[in-house]
Amino acid sequence: MSLSYNKLWKLLIDKGTNKTKLREATHMSSSTMAKLGNNQAVALPVLEKICAELECDIGDIMEFTELESVREEMRK
Repeated sequence: MSLSYNKLWKLLIDKGTNKTKLREATHMSSSTMAKLGNNQAVALPVLEKICAELECDIGDIMEFTELESVREEMRK
């Protein structure tokens, strides 16, 4: 599964904040922030905290990419 958090980084810019402030506000570990930076999966409660802090929906901070390859795997 491929993820992209590019929407999150754009939203942080639009809201005039940064990764460090978000990490501190949500009590997120630096390793979790690194996972986000590398477009890796993180736990749903982390995404929920981010959405609560930024007052947005999950689709505003992430998106799935390359879903066709996932569909192909499901057909096997």
